[in-house]
Amino acid sequence: MKKVVRSVTVVVILNVKNLNNNNKSKIAMTLGDPSGIGPEVVAKSIQHLSNKGDELPFIIGDTNTVNDAFSNLDTDIQVKKIKNVSEIGSESKSIFVLDNEKYSDKNFIKGENSVDAGIASHEWVEIATDLAIQNKVDAICTAPINKESWQLAKFKDIGHQEIFKRKSNSNYVATMLVSGKLRCMHLSTHLSLSKACDYVTTENVERAIRLTQKHFVEWGFPKPRIGVAALNPHASDGGLIGNTEQEEILPAIINCKKDGFNVTGPHPADSVFYDAINDKYDVVVVMYHDQGHIPIKVYGFEQSISVNLGIPFIRTSVDHGTAFDIAGKNIADPTSMIEAITLANSLAYDSEL
Repeated sequence: MKKVVRSVTVVVILNVKNLNNNNKSKIAMTLGDPSGIGPEVVAKSIQHLSNKGDELPFIIGDTNTVNDAFSNLDTDIQVKKIKNVSEIGSESKSIFVLDNEKYSDKNFIKGENSVDAGIASHEWVEIATDLAIQNKVDAICTAPINKESWQLAKFKDIGHQEIFKRKSNSNYVATMLVSGKLRCMHLSTHLSLSKACDYVTTENVERAIRLTQKHFVEWGFPKPRIGVAALNPHASDGGLIGNTEQEEILPAIINCKKDGFNVTGPHPADSVFYDAINDKYDVVVVMYHDQGHIPIKVYGFEQSISVNLGIPFIRTSVDHGTAFDIAGKNIADPTSMIEAITLANSLAYDSEL
């Protein structure tokens, strides 16, 4: 059986508007790949929130798969199938599943990629996205999908972010990971390392800084302290180890400072995260995927949260994989999903990061 490396992060796409007038947030949770640990962490997180008396999201997925996940838990939560979000009730011990019944006859095998699982998980994300765009939900919280299953199903979307960008007609989407005091805004994510280095241009870096500034001001940081990481070792040591810092990153920082931004850098990547953890920066703009993911996951592997900027709705998600090697064993840790739901609710209700 092929193993899938597990990592725990949460993704969020921000909108600062509370769409409901009843001071309660309607959170849509997608089930993820039904052959992975998504259904398990969804069920466990809902059980945890129910035990605390917290407001529960509703699920977009297959009711049979949801029932299977809850059958492994000691809980009195009742699973109720619905066909429209208007059917969602207020029962404290009920979890509602928006189910179009297209996959009720599918046999999703735990720990295995399949076309059926790819089609199902992809459609559930699209349904959630449509609901968010139509303002029928306040936020989306997604369980992990399997990119290989999406490829088997012939989808061009690499992951969630591509669906959100396409369906919302957004021009620029970026990912920020959060773990406690450490926040890393990524210049790029789904690029090879060589392409990611080529992507470090003045235009792209400046755009990332400006998007970061915009959202942090919306989240209650009147003058956010933005640190920008260098690309090369030692921030190139004045040009001795590359010239990207002087030719591309620094001009972007200077342009933003002219507009009053509290932004500094480029800072050596081996020290900037330490400084951020010690409250020198509110956020660090990093140059590529692993430059931000590694410190975030080392600092807070289970609790890390990822925030996508640039899309007009809230979306939080675990960013750990489908973990096929432990799928169906009832040993998956739901901490990241719990954090994702909690943050989605907070953002939807009072716009606090």
